[in-house]
Amino acid sequence: MSAAAPPRILLISPNWIGDAVMAQPLLQLLRAARPDTPIDVLAPPPVAPVWRQMAEVDEVLQTPFRHGALQLRERWRYARLLRARGYDAAYVLPNTLKYALIPWLAGIPRRVGYKGESRHGLINVMHRDDTPPRPMVAFYAALAGAPGPLGAAPPRPALAVAPAQIAGACAGAGLDAERPLLVFAPGAEFGAAKRWPAAHFAALARLALLAEPRRQVALLGSPKDEAVCAEVAAAAGGLAAVHNLAGRTSLAEAIALIAKAEAVVANDSGLLHIASALNRPVAALYGPTDPDHAPPFSDRSAAISLRLDCAPCRQRECPLGHQNCMRGIEPALVWRRLGELLTAPPG
Repeated sequence: MSAAAPPRILLISPNWIGDAVMAQPLLQLLRAARPDTPIDVLAPPPVAPVWRQMAEVDEVLQTPFRHGALQLRERWRYARLLRARGYDAAYVLPNTLKYALIPWLAGIPRRVGYKGESRHGLINVMHRDDTPPRPMVAFYAALAGAPGPLGAAPPRPALAVAPAQIAGACAGAGLDAERPLLVFAPGAEFGAAKRWPAAHFAALARLALLAEPRRQVALLGSPKDEAVCAEVAAAAGGLAAVHNLAGRTSLAEAIALIAKAEAVVANDSGLLHIASALNRPVAALYGPTDPDHAPPFSDRSAAISLRLDCAPCRQRECPLGHQNCMRGIEPALVWRRLGELLTAPPG
């Protein structure tokens, strides 16, 4: 008779790329506590490529559910498949009821998560957030221990990219792997209020290319960011060194290009947190969101915020109609901070 398979850990991913990155230290803590236990991640397809760049993940399972739908029958069927994989613990990172249902239906005995929406019984190791809320890295990392304050500062998020993946992404994007690459992320999924103006990104590109003519500038983003990236490229005067790659790379390819970059300039977005986890120099632009809540954490980073009295409002559109928190961040200021990052020694 063959021996029973060892128990596994299931982690249910958040729906946002940046949150997935900031949850990675939880994996580091779980791996340290149970070094021989396989860890699987159940993630939405748009977020799955991020988890595949994490050394602690054994397998990424993609959720088959439609966004926003309960789909109770489908969740029951999928839970039966999970039951057969032999999980003894599940960490439920989304705060919704429908994701807490999955490990309960799968009969996973230890189900860890935050209180969320009506989840008593579904979550049986219940955490509650602090007031005011913790930074996101600490928020997720706290799930590794008993409910209560996190005992020590969590590790930093870390992603890894193989050289072959970088070379393939450069070739696919038409970039010269031998020339320096600066990455801009002008989009922001949350809303227009978080976006630094396209004209400012274009002015920054001109300053960067004037300082180093061999430099390439890659504009990265999802298909939703194609228009704003095209606006940046047009405002930059159609320079051949400015490449609009929004919607033209997969997320895995975008991660690889960020890994190659000499530095990244980004709004508060998923690509910002990917750059931090790859330990690239990062100039992060904050307006309506709080730079202290989800800051960059690479060795060389700058969180740039005017910290106006009206910020952080955390609104998708500027409630005052002026967006001064982002428009007032001058390209010359960002270039100065970026120059400091590029010339500072690592560490």
